[in-house]
Amino acid sequence: MNANTSEWLNVLFRWFHLVVGILWIGHLYFFNFVNSQVAKTYDADSKKKVLPELMPRALYWFRWGAAFTWISGILLVALVYYHGGLLLNEDAPFGIGGGIAVSVGSLIIAFVIYDLIWKSPLAKNEMVGTAISFVLLAVLLWVLSRWFSGRAVYIHLGGIFGTIMAANVWMRIWPNQRKIIGGVKGTNPAPDASVPAVAGLRSKHNTYMSVPLMFAMISNHASTIVGSEYSLPILLVLVLVGWGATKFMYTKAATPAPAKY
Repeated sequence: MNANTSEWLNVLFRWFHLVVGILWIGHLYFFNFVNSQVAKTYDADSKKKVLPELMPRALYWFRWGAAFTWISGILLVALVYYHGGLLLNEDAPFGIGGGIAVSVGSLIIAFVIYDLIWKSPLAKNEMVGTAISFVLLAVLLWVLSRWFSGRAVYIHLGGIFGTIMAANVWMRIWPNQRKIIGGVKGTNPAPDASVPAVAGLRSKHNTYMSVPLMFAMISNHASTIVGSEYSLPILLVLVLVGWGATKFMYTKAATPAPAKY
């Protein structure tokens, strides 16, 4: 592929990735900071009127935004890092083929471990589950930093979170939301309490992961940080800062302030 073609594909993929990412994350924030609070005010009749109309439409854009954001993100990683030669350190013990295998494997392994943790009894203790998840994330990023460039490590944080989030949408949130909507419409039996609990927890996780994910997306513009000898500790601190910012938004959403006209 010549440089001109690669540059055009880079621009088009990034543009598309940004548009569908806004579509996805915008609906994620609507669900968690707006709709979750409004839904508390619905009586039984309101739920039957509003939810069957609102949720299928919103979830349509939500799930397809997630799918196309993930697909375009993988295409960008392939173009910029796999094809563009930015994936590996100079002293990596394997070539690009091995690097791609590690890259793809890290995304799959991260979701599998995350999903096992949050389907286990640890899901009942969010603080412990979160602490364990953070430590495992730090270990995975440290391993990747032994072989990958600083920029690639940062983008792989985004890839790990983005993969977990997209898998949550299609494998945990959307299937459970279908059961909830069917129960409200009366086309399916009313789901037990675990169904909205799982959908809500995974949606909450996605919201927390989205803020550091978006920093990872723009991290190539922060060359001083990415190229620093402390780039990995800085990245982990920024994950915690992003989670703190998300906690603030959740707290703010639950106050009367957003409802004031």
